[in-house]
Amino acid sequence: MEITKTIDGTTLTIALDGRLDTITSKELEKDIHVSLDGVTELVFDFEKLTYITSAGLRILSLAQKIMNKQGQMVIRNVQPDVQEVFDITGLSSFLQIE
Repeated sequence: MEITKTIDGTTLTIALDGRLDTITSKELEKDIHVSLDGVTELVFDFEKLTYITSAGLRILSLAQKIMNKQGQMVIRNVQPDVQEVFDITGLSSFLQIE
């Protein structure tokens, strides 16, 4: 998986390309912990994310918990297969997905 981060003021956009699974979620978790200081809006761009596992869902839940304290989080450009995972797990009702 490739992670691309873009900062615009207090908005951090993280674009993911590939698969967010048990192995790659560890890298994303590290990036989140070192990147969220001073961020009031966290945007995940999932245009090129093709697959997500429960490990990836855990990282998104962690990011949402952090952002609930300091701003907001939104997930954009979700592919149908990934959206299906959000719907099946019930996370689509807790996450802001555009």
